[in-house]
Amino acid sequence: MGLEQKLGDMGVVTTTLEKAVGWARSNALWPLMFGLACCAIEMMSVQAARYDLARFGMELMRASPRQADLMIVAGRVSRKMAPVLRTLYDQMPDPKWVIAMGDCASCGGVFNNYAVVQGVDEIVPVDVYVAGCPPRPETLIDGIMKLQEKIKNEPLKKWQ
Repeated sequence: MGLEQKLGDMGVVTTTLEKAVGWARSNALWPLMFGLACCAIEMMSVQAARYDLARFGMELMRASPRQADLMIVAGRVSRKMAPVLRTLYDQMPDPKWVIAMGDCASCGGVFNNYAVVQGVDEIVPVDVYVAGCPPRPETLIDGIMKLQEKIKNEPLKKWQ
């Protein structure tokens, strides 16, 4: 029994180039880990067997910005670390996306002082905010799924 007999006559499948590229980009994200505090432990657990981020095309976290297109900022960013964060973001190839994971990365959290950046969006543009202190791995997966939907709907002209 062949595949044609099981599936029936499917005919021709058509789509647009934008939809095909959006689907490919959204299902093959290569994250750059940038764990700075307790949120990083939750980010690491997403790669483990229980949550298995490989289901979403993210087999492993990249250690080099030149091989990544998604930066997950997990934890508080100090004023001394901000230039390093910006340098790593600038070294990532286009198109690139950013997830701010946790309250500290999103708005400074409980650290309302001069030494901590009050939201990573002061340094780099953020696409998705993941709330929580620290956020559960399920919350990060939800944020990744929201980012995938955003990427699928982005026009190609944005990156030309």
